[in-house]
Amino acid sequence: MGKGSRRPHATYEDLRAAPEHRVAEIIDGELYTSPRPSSLHARAATRLSSRLGPPYDEGIGGPGGWILLIEPELHLGPHVVVPDMAGWRRERLAELPDVPHFTLAPDWVCEVLSPATERIDRLKKLRIYAGSAVQNAWLVSPAMRSIEVYVHTGSHFALVATYADAEEVRAEPFAEIAVELSALWER
Repeated sequence: MGKGSRRPHATYEDLRAAPEHRVAEIIDGELYTSPRPSSLHARAATRLSSRLGPPYDEGIGGPGGWILLIEPELHLGPHVVVPDMAGWRRERLAELPDVPHFTLAPDWVCEVLSPATERIDRLKKLRIYAGSAVQNAWLVSPAMRSIEVYVHTGSHFALVATYADAEEVRAEPFAEIAVELSALWER
């Protein structure tokens, strides 16, 4: 996020007026815009979605019970954020509504870190997710070839595990299925 990418006291109209080639969010009353994800970022998110979707969202070879989405717009209190991925347990969101954004906080979020977004993802968005009682958060770093797994502890997130390179991830809330990380980093 460059110095010129924020505007204080942003409104939803400001967000909607952002250029289509930018991801726009309102955090702490400021409009943040960031570039669309790079190819390595998009690849990691796509591959992770392809590993989690069938067993959790579709129930193919796994427990099911989830609704998983890529880049949903979340309205969490005064904040408008767009995680790279988010998931709701079907006990809380039985059916996917036809809506432009969600006010029900997800149970899990995943942010794929990039140089343009890492600071905001770590320092601001994790705090917002914790304050909205999101139970699990993953930070995926294509540059470091790693995943950090966080669990909500009541008021904040605690880092519970870090995986890297070609390790297999079995982490909450998706511990039933192993995700081989090397698939996320393939070029």
